[in-house]
Amino acid sequence: MSDQSPTPATQPTTQTPDAPRAGWWQAFRRAPRAVRWTAWTALALVLVLVVLAAAVVGVVRRPLPQTEGEVQVPGLSASVEVVRDDYDIPQLYADTDADLMRAQGYVHAQERFFEMDFRRHVTAGRLSEIFGEETLETDKFIRTMGWRRVAEQEWALLQPATRDALTAYAEGVNAYLAERSPSELAAEYSILGLSGLDYTPEEWEPVDSLAWLKAMAWDLRGNMDAEVDRVLLSLDHTDAEIAQLWPDYPFDEHPPIVEGGGVVDGVFEQNATANGTRNPRRPAYPRGVVKALERVQARVAAMPDLVGKGRGIGSNSWVVDGEHSATGKPLLANDPHLGISQPGIWMQMGLHCREISADCTLDTSGFTFSGVPGVVIGHNADIAWGFTNLGPDVTDLFLEQTEGDDRYVRDGSTEPMQVRTETIKVRGEDDVQLRVRETVHGPLISDVSSQFATVGANAPTDEPGERGSGYAVALAWTALDPAPTADAILGLNRASDWDEFRAAAADFAVPAQNLVYADREGHIGYQSPGRIPIRRAGNDGTMPVEGWISANDWTGDYIPFDGLPSVLDPEEGFIATANQAVVDEDYPYLLTKDWDYGFRSTRIREALLEEGELSVEEMAALQLDTTNPMAETLVPYLLDISDLPNAYYRNAQRLLRDWDGTSPADSAPAAYFNVVWRNLLDLTFHDDLRARTWPDGGDRWFLVVGRMLGEPADPWWDDAGTDEVETRDDILRAAMIAARDELTRRQARDPHLWQWGRLHRMNLHNATLGESGIGPVERLFNRDGWQVGGGSSIVDATSWDALEGYEVTAAPSMRMVVSLADFDDSRWINLTGVSGHPASSHYSDQTELYVDGETLPWAFSREAVEAAADDRLVLEPAG
Repeated sequence: MSDQSPTPATQPTTQTPDAPRAGWWQAFRRAPRAVRWTAWTALALVLVLVVLAAAVVGVVRRPLPQTEGEVQVPGLSASVEVVRDDYDIPQLYADTDADLMRAQGYVHAQERFFEMDFRRHVTAGRLSEIFGEETLETDKFIRTMGWRRVAEQEWALLQPATRDALTAYAEGVNAYLAERSPSELAAEYSILGLSGLDYTPEEWEPVDSLAWLKAMAWDLRGNMDAEVDRVLLSLDHTDAEIAQLWPDYPFDEHPPIVEGGGVVDGVFEQNATANGTRNPRRPAYPRGVVKALERVQARVAAMPDLVGKGRGIGSNSWVVDGEHSATGKPLLANDPHLGISQPGIWMQMGLHCREISADCTLDTSGFTFSGVPGVVIGHNADIAWGFTNLGPDVTDLFLEQTEGDDRYVRDGSTEPMQVRTETIKVRGEDDVQLRVRETVHGPLISDVSSQFATVGANAPTDEPGERGSGYAVALAWTALDPAPTADAILGLNRASDWDEFRAAAADFAVPAQNLVYADREGHIGYQSPGRIPIRRAGNDGTMPVEGWISANDWTGDYIPFDGLPSVLDPEEGFIATANQAVVDEDYPYLLTKDWDYGFRSTRIREALLEEGELSVEEMAALQLDTTNPMAETLVPYLLDISDLPNAYYRNAQRLLRDWDGTSPADSAPAAYFNVVWRNLLDLTFHDDLRARTWPDGGDRWFLVVGRMLGEPADPWWDDAGTDEVETRDDILRAAMIAARDELTRRQARDPHLWQWGRLHRMNLHNATLGESGIGPVERLFNRDGWQVGGGSSIVDATSWDALEGYEVTAAPSMRMVVSLADFDDSRWINLTGVSGHPASSHYSDQTELYVDGETLPWAFSREAVEAAADDRLVLEPAG
């Protein structure tokens, strides 16, 4: 045994030669001065970054709302409970409608006030007050249309109860604003403050709520772009060629929503024999008119995404009766397709009276617009309803012959225009004076900026006499006529049966929608509401018309509500709407000639017929159907191409042999097919069409190309840039070769490693700071990179634009399935989350579920809400 005692743990030990030297501080002091200064500088920078990071965290977290405890809210007559589940979805309980509206305004402001403030600046044409000269052209365009002016005129048209609701809602918003600085309302205000903006939000006004409906109407406005496209093509294409690119709706292939029926003594009867229709002429257009319209189209195209593009959007909704439902009661599904954003356009919410009474009438739940009182889509205790875009032709472009600065030609003589001056405040710049001119048809949108002030100055005309200043372009649009649409929203919330539902729908002016209906008594129905103009025989709505001929004017009347198509309890037992034609050609009024061509609706109909009885889960699964309707048509022709250059290209072609035509995110065949499709459109049409009219790849092009495939020598196949005459197979072969090469560059040499979702990404951008160009700020507000399946004109309608690439441009903004047998068995999901605060865990907490095709339980009864409760905030009357 050794005599040496163990070294105590506290006693220093001898350092071995290879061990680190004792005392890092002594070593640091012995280091050269330059090294020490470099280290101190690095440490200082780290500390600064830590402080800055902490400050940023504080800035972005400061606006997060209180969701537990109690808070005093001026104006309340009694307490209101705000019960939130673990996804922060609020259910409100109160004793009066007024208190519910105040509380809704308060909660909307808690979660989404910057979005609300931003929207009211959009609709009032006041973005430049915050963002400077960059948004001036947008402000000019919206001021010219006068959205805010129209909303102010609508106030007097509303029912007293609606005005009361809007007022109470505004009181709730302002109660939240009253004791908070901008930095406590939203992180956006703090970041804008760093740029030098000195801004305090104004109080919310009831009219602010009305104005946002104009932006939604613009996004769903219909065929204005198609009117211009057809005129542009008329310069160098025949009527027959244009008609080939805008085929008539294929009623024999894709049935309308309402089959049969007719208008009898001004009332649509679903079992009546229909009336006749019209076939108006289409005028020819001189080159000067085309130039004027081309400039207007460029201006409209330059409008930012925040006010909607009006293209590539639609919706699905369907309802089945008890015989087609596993529950024995109706089921109703809806998923509106809109432009994507972060946060998304909807906020889920419930509005519940503790006891129904004359003073408290609401018990409703669903999807709301922040800034607008009530539930827009959802259900109450008795009925459920859903929306899809009707897509009626509610806009027309009128060509105006101007004389001097403020006169225009009407039937051989001149009349004065209405002229007003708008003052636009621009951050950091002088105020801008905008002179707005209007004719009997509407505002001159060709005046929107100085470069359009004299459009058409050199345009020829067939009219005798002096041409004057040339052509201008006026916009006639039903949304510019004041209407009480806000009455309809609250009317739907309170309706208890079909008659009350239709009475509410009668007030729904713009945007005109397909409304599907179900109630707990077992009835299902469909109603098309909206203000749709009656045109004279010289105007079929497909092309701009000469405003100097009064015979082209609208009559001044709208299609009477009772004459609009509707159906209750159809024999088929279900109703499917997906923006297809509403009625057949025998309907006596002109709704539009530019329907969605019905591929989605037909797929939904087929699925409903196949299933027989559907469960809630099967209804939700149908919303996720990714079957590409073009695959069945095009794939056989692609497989018939037998002379691809080598095995490298044939290996890609083989992906299509056993493909089932579906387009999930991980599908290699879907990736290949869609890239072939985009290249096919490029090779076929880009040489023959103007750039502004190149194919976007949606439903119309499915029909156009589908019909061309049977004509291998159709002139459209020929490439005008070569000396040879190409045929169908030449173009298909070239598209397949190009697609193989493109996917190899983008993803992998092995075709089995390709994935559609890696191309088809959904990038959710904040409409303001998310587009700032500042990387860290964009990363804070945006949620990018979601890989999704689906595609354009597919039931799972994650649209993409072949002009721009494969990224998602519009998508289902939410999904819901309502069970009329038990509302607590219903399901819903939002595109993003409830919160508009990027630091909130609920900013995008529903997105991953959405992308995975999942839905959340939709609690409605008080018992179910309490069982799901995670937070509870009590709003108490002040004092």
